[in-house]
Amino acid sequence: MTSTSNRYGAFEQVVQCALLAFCLLPCASSLAAQNLVPNPGFEESDTCSVTVFGDEGPSLWHSANGTPDYLQSCLPYGDSFGLPLNMFTFQEPFDGVSCAGMYTYYQNGVTEYREWIMASLSEPLVVGQTYYCSFRANAAFGGNAQYPQIWLANDKVGMLFTMQDRPWYQGDPYPEPPDNALIAYPQILTDTLGWTLVSGSFVADSAYQYVMIGQFFSNALTDTLHFADPNSVYPWFPRGYTLVDAVCVSASPAGCDLGQGVGEEQAADYSLFPNPAQDQLVVGQHAGAEAQVLDAVGRLVWQGKVTSDRWVLDVGSWARGAYVLRMVRFGRVETRKFVLTE
Repeated sequence: MTSTSNRYGAFEQVVQCALLAFCLLPCASSLAAQNLVPNPGFEESDTCSVTVFGDEGPSLWHSANGTPDYLQSCLPYGDSFGLPLNMFTFQEPFDGVSCAGMYTYYQNGVTEYREWIMASLSEPLVVGQTYYCSFRANAAFGGNAQYPQIWLANDKVGMLFTMQDRPWYQGDPYPEPPDNALIAYPQILTDTLGWTLVSGSFVADSAYQYVMIGQFFSNALTDTLHFADPNSVYPWFPRGYTLVDAVCVSASPAGCDLGQGVGEEQAADYSLFPNPAQDQLVVGQHAGAEAQVLDAVGRLVWQGKVTSDRWVLDVGSWARGAYVLRMVRFGRVETRKFVLTE
């Protein structure tokens, strides 16, 4: 009698354990896919008035070098740090209503300035574990500063992981660039229209507790591209500025947007391609639009009418640099930024 009761009791325990394990499987999978980056889109903040990363910037983020900017849609249109128009660029955030902005190349004599942002991960990385990372980046251009000064695009925007916090405060010396990054966009980031996906993976060799975003290489190791002829404008500043949004670090490849590998871009806006262009620019699905092309300082370069849904504009003889295409159709004004390269 006793042995039979024990057998039934043991069987019941086995069933309970199996059910518990089955219920925990989705939870374990969800945990593995979680984003370890807090406030990944910089949406959370105590106030709308703060414009730089610091003690009162986006929650759980701070400056690790210089004074990176907190760009927010809640600010008045055209505010120096508002969205979509600010002193650096005209750009909607990739997602939500906020994003980060920072100098990723800056040359002032012998000074090489950079801006980095930093956050504590929700849990330390596990040594030997593969981690998958991504964020969105946009090359800033076309802001409302008195002298448009962002004429450079640069490469190697990326991620760095550390064991210690590295807060930067006003008056601190600027740290030397480490000349390395675990995740970096290998090409010059020239797309001023779309948000480029920067992504990759690595095996953690330390129990890293912090993630940093920025450009971590010296000027000598950085490639740049002029958006405009420096001889055509005055003053001209050799600086590059990049917007960042949607930061992700996960132990699961399903946890972050990885595309097909490092550097794959968000689905292109095929109303204007290729971008950058060399000889021809194709405008799609805008037949009947009245169009204007403005150069980097707002001068009218060309105007006319888009006559077909696959309309070709010859730009081979134009100066290399950045332009804005402005189209009016059905009472709606649309602008598209594009770059001409060699």
